Amino acid sequence: MHIPDGFLNLPIIFVTWVIAIGLIALALSRSQAEYQEKAVPLMGVCGAFIFAAQMINFPIPGGTSGHLLGGTLAGALLGPWAGSLVMVAVFIVQAVLFQDGGLTVLGANIFNMGLVGTFAGYYLYKAIRFAIGRNKLSGMVIGAAVAAWTSVMVGSLLCAIQLAISGTVPLTVALAAMATWHVIIGIGEAVITVIALSFIWRTRPDMFYDPPRKAVASRPLSRHQ
Repeated sequence: MHIPDGFLNLPIIFVTWVIAIGLIALALSRSQAEYQEKAVPLMGVCGAFIFAAQMINFPIPGGTSGHLLGGTLAGALLGPWAGSLVMVAVFIVQAVLFQDGGLTVLGANIFNMGLVGTFAGYYLYKAIRFAIGRNKLSGMVIGAAVAAWTSVMVGSLLCAIQLAISGTVPLTVALAAMATWHVIIGIGEAVITVIALSFIWRTRPDMFYDPPRKAVASRPLSRHQ
């Protein structure tokens, strides 16, 4: 899903950069207003974990591979605003240091995987979790699994549409190729996200952006109070 340079036309590059920069600016503003300083270390730890986890690729049929994106994971722990900033930082480092995706299309990659993935993942996760039960492990697990899988699919479909509009590949071909493989990659995303969040839920539930109420009651001075 990391688009290389030369695969998107100038209008798509321009539009995705404008949207990405606008959302990043909004996320910076909201994060500064919403978060206390002690949330910064958690952002660093979360970013480091996601960056390291993205370096681990799991094989899928056809000779290719997938890896964690982490948008839902970041959103569940940090919320949509700080979580999106962490994802932006991860993708910038990947593009600049590891050439994972092009620099001219970095706005599109950030938009598809970092911003849409985090915002869509967080709000879907929150809706499902709160519908089942905010304080239930089952609610968190189901919400995280569905949201993680969906965030991957949404990002892949956006990528396919951008490639098609740019004239790189026909829309039907792009949609079929991206949707087919990312159904499988999304399952891997869901499994890794659920494992990580389940461990944190059992050990430090207060670290969640929307912690279970028993964690809030036991830690009244958490970053959300």
